[in-house]
Amino acid sequence: MSSLPTTLPDWLALLESRHAETVINMGLDRVRAVKERLQLAFSCPVIMVAGTNGKGSTCAMLESILLRAGYKVGLYIKPHFLDFNERARLNGDLATDAQLVEAFNAVEAVRGDTTLTYFEFTTLAIMQLMSTAGLDVAILEVGLGGRLDAVNVVDADVSIVTSVDIDHVDYLGGTRELIGFEKAGIFRTGKAAICSDPMPPQSLIDHAMEIGADLWLMGRDFNYSGDKQQWNYGGRTQRRNALAYPSLRGANQLLNASAALAALEALKLELPVGAQEVRTGLVTVELPGRFQVLPGRPSVILDVAHNPHAASALNQNLGNMGFHRYTFAVFGSMHDKDIDGVIKAMSEHVDHWCLADLPSPRAAAASELAAKVQAIQPERDERTVNIFTTPAEAYANAVSRAGENDRIVVFGSFLTVAGVMAARKSSLH
Repeated sequence: MSSLPTTLPDWLALLESRHAETVINMGLDRVRAVKERLQLAFSCPVIMVAGTNGKGSTCAMLESILLRAGYKVGLYIKPHFLDFNERARLNGDLATDAQLVEAFNAVEAVRGDTTLTYFEFTTLAIMQLMSTAGLDVAILEVGLGGRLDAVNVVDADVSIVTSVDIDHVDYLGGTRELIGFEKAGIFRTGKAAICSDPMPPQSLIDHAMEIGADLWLMGRDFNYSGDKQQWNYGGRTQRRNALAYPSLRGANQLLNASAALAALEALKLELPVGAQEVRTGLVTVELPGRFQVLPGRPSVILDVAHNPHAASALNQNLGNMGFHRYTFAVFGSMHDKDIDGVIKAMSEHVDHWCLADLPSPRAAAASELAAKVQAIQPERDERTVNIFTTPAEAYANAVSRAGENDRIVVFGSFLTVAGVMAARKSSLH
């Protein structure tokens, strides 16, 4: 056994080299074995959030409200844009390199000859860090699916499924019923199981009933109503009126906010939260890369929409933004996505496509994206389609061509948005 890395970058490099993760290794036996050796257990309530879209927003709203209420809050969220530390937040601050290195050492010390993927190893390490940090509540975002995700070796006190749509077909199946079953795998007997999808698949409802989870359905157990100024939440035993709209923009955010408030209602004895904390928490919540409109002109919008469901929400949000002469799209995607569906959803607003290769073996080539755009989008008078080797180059091209009454929307894979964020950051220095 050679000596272990002492810095976070060295640790991450080691984990990447151990498992060239083109293979997502499904199954929880290995993770569960290491979890038991770690004696990993939470002594505070755990809220687990899965879903095709909206899970990051729901987690961020929960964190923001609970921090306002004075609780010590841990948040595990992924993937990261610029720094790995973004995945682990303690009391609103990113975990330090030193904290993460210590947690990686703890997992390595008990791992023995059990192989763990990069995702499994880092998930166990971050959960270990949170379980020993003296928290009042832990919020855990599920990566892919639910049932077989590494996060699911922990039993949640409240589980939320935000939306069920078709994504990751190779791993989760190609129908909402199959995917609904995978997401419902985070539900637990006797515990609150919240679904904010207005049309939940029957498989999710059936699984919740079968295991005796306490199922909360949007429209049956909780709902929202609102006008242009404010909105109201109605739950089983709790109403919250005259709420401000969440600072996260977009059409689905009230569904996500309602799921967050249903979770808080289910935990109201353990984690009471007042009306003012809810209001302030929703107004101040921040989440990079979710319909994030950057200051300045031309308008720049960052959005990690990478499936048709998210892309149609993005398209709707663009339509609500008011007049822009031209829309430039910086877009890159993983190969296994429904790229045609995403392009179709966005074609109404995009005039100029700046398509990017991405630094991943799973990425679709920009030339392939260009062929799809040309096949799908109706011809426009001034439409252009260009390809670039990086998101930074695609973005630089859009910036050089866009006038101040135009807008640039950067969307698709996390790697597309991260590439542009990194380029913007380095241009500021």
